[in-house]
Amino acid sequence: MLKLGIDRIDSYIDLFKGKNVGLITNPTGVDSNLKLTSEILKEKVNLVSLYAPEHGIRGDQEAGAHIESYFDQKLQLTVHSLYGKNKKPSSEILEGVDILCYDMQDVGLRFYTYIYTMAYAMIAAKENNIKFVVFDRPNPLGRDVEGNLLDLNYRSFVGYYSIPQRYGLTVGELAMLFNEAFEINCDLVVIPMENYDPKADYKTYNLPWLSPSPNLPTIDSAFVYAATCYYEGTNVSEGRGTTRPFQLIGAPFIDADDLCEKVRALNLDGIKVRPIHFTPSFSKHQGQTCHGIEIFLTDKTKFSPVRSGYQIFNIIRTYEGFEFLKPFKEGANPMINLLTGGEDVKNGTPLDEIFKQFEKDENTFRELKKRYHLYE
Repeated sequence: MLKLGIDRIDSYIDLFKGKNVGLITNPTGVDSNLKLTSEILKEKVNLVSLYAPEHGIRGDQEAGAHIESYFDQKLQLTVHSLYGKNKKPSSEILEGVDILCYDMQDVGLRFYTYIYTMAYAMIAAKENNIKFVVFDRPNPLGRDVEGNLLDLNYRSFVGYYSIPQRYGLTVGELAMLFNEAFEINCDLVVIPMENYDPKADYKTYNLPWLSPSPNLPTIDSAFVYAATCYYEGTNVSEGRGTTRPFQLIGAPFIDADDLCEKVRALNLDGIKVRPIHFTPSFSKHQGQTCHGIEIFLTDKTKFSPVRSGYQIFNIIRTYEGFEFLKPFKEGANPMINLLTGGEDVKNGTPLDEIFKQFEKDENTFRELKKRYHLYE
């Protein structure tokens, strides 16, 4: 039976004796019986403060919504926001903390902000002489590596270190890589899982999928998200405001039947598509009928989401009316470059050139990440 990092806290309890503990978490921070890590630490150690990532400590805030600090009545603790004015914990909100813990479900993708909340917190822990503890949990996308290494000219909170889109490490292993390879050098302890096979299907562990954010409601959506997140940098709806976010892609100017026929002609492994018409209740094209495709994951072992996503993107960008979104502020990089980690997609670089670079970058990263594998 799989034991998550938090399931093994009793074996590491001496680490916490006589220490004031802070915790970065959200509703996915639970043990195998779905008890919140915050409640477990409140009972077993001297938990003195909580820290909230994007989407908040309760996971009820939409993407990009700034989170304010507040007092949690149930736990009787202050919750400090790490997704507002300051994404790195300040010395003030870390005052009195001896150990800062991290327990949240990751999705295994470079553009997911939780891993940079962790990285910034590790940097702050180093600066403030605080031990940093990661309770490890599975990467739903497994060990596979796919995509280009981030060009640091396009560094942001959706891509801070030079890793590929799909990096094939658990969050604990990734913390180890961040700490050594990118020279954070904090006092890091990873509490590993027991009986974890990174090559196994997540579903074999009989763990319920707890949405790490509001728009990843199923494990299938996490896989397809790797292929469709890039539409956040365009005027195409990625399905926010529907019951199938990231699995529905469309816009008022797209011909759904034409797009579906062209995507089917790609013969992409591991997915099926159908034409779809939907009306988002919020976000892009709110209240307008969008036309596009619905993506169904049929075999995750055969699906190459990043490559497949780029191939579909190359079709969608040909429709009249398609646009890349402008940068949030003058002089900033456009969102598409931040999400793709470079300018090749925006510039229309041929896919064969992009994929050749993928192969080089993937091989480079595979060699690097081997040093940090805790599970084989």
